[in-house]
Amino acid sequence: MSSDTAPQVTPMPQHVAIVMDGNGRWAKQRGKPRTYGHRRGARAARAAVEHCVRLGIPNLTLFAFSSENWSRPVEEVNVLMTLFLRALRNEVKDLVKYGVRLRFVGDVTQLSPALQQAMARAVEDTSAGTKLNLNIAVNYGGRWDIVQAAKSLAEQVRRGELEPDAIDAGLFQRHVCLGDLPEPDLFIRTGGEVRISNFLIWQLAYTELHFTACMWPDFGAEEFDVAIASFNRVQRRFGQTGEQVEAVGGA
Repeated sequence: MSSDTAPQVTPMPQHVAIVMDGNGRWAKQRGKPRTYGHRRGARAARAAVEHCVRLGIPNLTLFAFSSENWSRPVEEVNVLMTLFLRALRNEVKDLVKYGVRLRFVGDVTQLSPALQQAMARAVEDTSAGTKLNLNIAVNYGGRWDIVQAAKSLAEQVRRGELEPDAIDAGLFQRHVCLGDLPEPDLFIRTGGEVRISNFLIWQLAYTELHFTACMWPDFGAEEFDVAIASFNRVQRRFGQTGEQVEAVGGA
């Protein structure tokens, strides 16, 4: 290779959203309780955050607990909440060190006061982070997200602050969760299931979807890189033809 040849740069997605699935099945395969899988899954979440910082991916959204997960066994829900609280207390110092800004999306009012206080404190402590926006979806559902956005806009109309004809997709986008961030470029779901499970329904309209059989506790940097490689093999057209996209890219 000649010395004046520029190295190839792989484009990175600007926002990755992940459904961290397979903890319970991973544990069952090893003869362990489901709660053991969740504890190992917490390690994988930390590794994913570190990998995003290393690669320069500026936005990461993790689906930690859905609004439907309350129907799981009480013991499992309690362990998840305990793990969540412990992670907030133990990981914030490292998040600050890595330049991570933490945010939570979802209906947090159903969480315990202690957990809500810990979440608020973690958000405040990491507010100066500039390398990665880490969004944790907890007690979140995509349909809930759309409904709460519609209610917010309806209330503005009721107060006479907004004309109904002024509501369009752009305005609606600003009222759903994460409306101030780029929509996810890449969605990853581990564990072998091929569905989005009520996660970021509005925001994923043009997102590239990557499904892997790898269980979440086994999802590391190598699997993450496979997902990014699959993202880079796709021509993102957003309704245009391939020729139009190529013309713009070559201009």
